Amino acid sequence: MANNIKEIIDSEFESVIDSDQPTLVDFWAPWCGPCKAIGPMVEEVANEYAGKVNIAKMNVDDNTVTPGKFGIRAIPTLVLFKDGAVVDQVTGAVGKNQLVELINKAL
Repeated sequence: MANNIKEIIDSEFESVIDSDQPTLVDFWAPWCGPCKAIGPMVEEVANEYAGKVNIAKMNVDDNTVTPGKFGIRAIPTLVLFKDGAVVDQVTGAVGKNQLVELINKAL
């Protein structure tokens, strides 16, 4: 995993999204094909936006509280937070342009 991506668990979630910078959380699971497919793109975006946006990944198999709280029903789901609140989200194997557009909503 890229250095700019933080693997988070339920107990860390609030402190991660309560940041001065926007935070993109990738809800995923190791068995999920589309999650694996967008992984490299998420790493690319994490590198390009380093210092501007926090990128975090949460394994939905190991952490059930947070995905339940935000109604995550399908993965991958990427949720963008700013000042602790949801700005927007996308579900599925989206393209890099969609991901960049999502992030730019919070910058």
